[in-house]
Amino acid sequence: MPVVFRYEGYRFFFFSNEGDPLEPCHIHLRKGEAIAKFWTTPEIKLAESYGLSSTELRKLHRVVNDNKALIEEKWHEYFKI
Repeated sequence: MPVVFRYEGYRFFFFSNEGDPLEPCHIHLRKGEAIAKFWTTPEIKLAESYGLSSTELRKLHRVVNDNKALIEEKWHEYFKI
């Protein structure tokens, strides 16, 4: 699992088998048992989450938004898409 960055104990990463060109760029995150997945294309949108409050999800949405360019750069670099 390539880790793109860490933020306040959250690990933002891709699964290494996700480079399907039919699936848009997205990022997973985990902190303990809490997990979430955000789409970054065409807009940042929560795909799924478990164990995170709405306050945490709003904060994490901002973190993904602030790092969108980095996430997409690393996605294309890693998956050669």
